[in-house]
Amino acid sequence: MIAALIAALVLQVSGPELPPEDEARAQGLMREVRCMVCAGESVLDSSAPMAADMRRFIREEIAAGSDDRGVRDALVVRFGHEVLMRPPVETRTLPLWIAPLLFLGLGGLLLFTAMRRKSAKG
Repeated sequence: MIAALIAALVLQVSGPELPPEDEARAQGLMREVRCMVCAGESVLDSSAPMAADMRRFIREEIAAGSDDRGVRDALVVRFGHEVLMRPPVETRTLPLWIAPLLFLGLGGLLLFTAMRRKSAKG
């Protein structure tokens, strides 16, 4: 009785049990989805409760017959393009792609300026 209760709780937390090929597909999708409370971690790697909910959602969607694109689209509707580790390049996601380049350029410029000032003093 207790073992059945524990098994039911584990299934409730992890979502439906999938055949091996669907589980592999689910884990592939989980690598592509960002945990919304962790810094740059996929939901597969995260131990946050929200990531567990997202893993369960992905498994439920696959069990319901959704294809990979359908699962991604459902997550984007819920959380926005930021949920994807590699958001598509579109007008509205351009800041997600440009910001790292701007920060890298700004950091390089600050480093160059600091080194130039130091060499001018010495």
